[in-house]
Amino acid sequence: MSTTVRLEESALKKNQAENSERRAAAAGIATFEFLDLKAQFATIRGEVMKAIEGVMDSQHFILGNEVRLFEEEVAVMLAAKHAVGCGSGSDALVLALMALGIGSGDEVITTPFSFVATAGSIARVGAKPVFVDIDAKNFNIDANAIEAAITAKTRAILPVHLFGLSSDLDPILRLAEKYELAVIEDAAQAIGARYKGRCVGTIGTFGCFSFFPSKNLGGAGDGGLVTTQDATLAEKLRLLRVHGSRKKYHHEILGTNSRLDALQAAILRVKRDHLEAWTKGRQERADRYRVLFEEKGLTQFVKVPAAPSSEFHHVYNQFSIRCRERDELREFMRVSGIPTEIYYPLPLHVQPAFAYLEYRNGQFPEAEQASAEVLALPVYPEMTEAQQESVVQSISDFYATKK
Repeated sequence: MSTTVRLEESALKKNQAENSERRAAAAGIATFEFLDLKAQFATIRGEVMKAIEGVMDSQHFILGNEVRLFEEEVAVMLAAKHAVGCGSGSDALVLALMALGIGSGDEVITTPFSFVATAGSIARVGAKPVFVDIDAKNFNIDANAIEAAITAKTRAILPVHLFGLSSDLDPILRLAEKYELAVIEDAAQAIGARYKGRCVGTIGTFGCFSFFPSKNLGGAGDGGLVTTQDATLAEKLRLLRVHGSRKKYHHEILGTNSRLDALQAAILRVKRDHLEAWTKGRQERADRYRVLFEEKGLTQFVKVPAAPSSEFHHVYNQFSIRCRERDELREFMRVSGIPTEIYYPLPLHVQPAFAYLEYRNGQFPEAEQASAEVLALPVYPEMTEAQQESVVQSISDFYATKK
């Protein structure tokens, strides 16, 4: 390529960027939020402040009545027999593993395409994460590839319901029964999602949830919860989260400090009453995205999440598209005032923290390809139609430059 051509292309790209910035300023979208938590708070401010005031008046901040009521309400909502609050979604996974006695010398099968806490929780209890590649259609663990990874050391399978969509659990449960394994559902992003009519997190041995502020049901800080249908395991979880103590200063087992704060529980109780409506709002915006992508003729360039089915009820914690020009598109959208995120730019098997497992690039090609192509678009209940149109128009403008 000649120097003249390179200079012309550079000038064209600069001009495109400047035009995008001018469009953004003219449209008033320069302050567009990826997730507008302030908009949500504005709709429930009075309820939340009243709940906070109630806790402050009581001065009871650790566990207590608010936590108990929240646990009971979530258990009813999900059709779980037991729900145990804890300090975070990461802790929920660790507590589940601890309750099963999983530790040094054990293996747990999971996905390399997830947040670090999924495999990190396994490593934290001294066990070995064993990765299995994902299904390219839905980003979740490929259930058909799990059996080949099972060894005499395998104790559990830990599927992730990524972005709010359930993993295909039936084949996982069949394997678990065949090999006498536990199933720990990482439902951190999927509260309210369903698999064949049942809420995720209630189908395996344990379900682990996160209430990080960006989740569909998010608190004002960290928080988590573990669900189970087994009363004995639930009681062990309750012991583990308070240093293994049922009676003050008497410790039956070695546990940890992982308690859901009363303030968080009070706020989450308010928000739980709105979750169904918020979920519907996310689903409606996901449907609108699909329509807009079709109308703009973008499905030839971009893969969008499939519409929910009767078997897989999606709650859209994220709306992640796939495209080969991901990084270039993201930069184009940034200068147009459109925020995006990448979940996740590097799969876990090639993260430095897991180098000791001695996995290598190319070992899980679907996870690696997804990490190179995924781009999460803004999706939340308060998002306006005009905002969604601006997102899709920006993508359309980008591909117009490619013609």
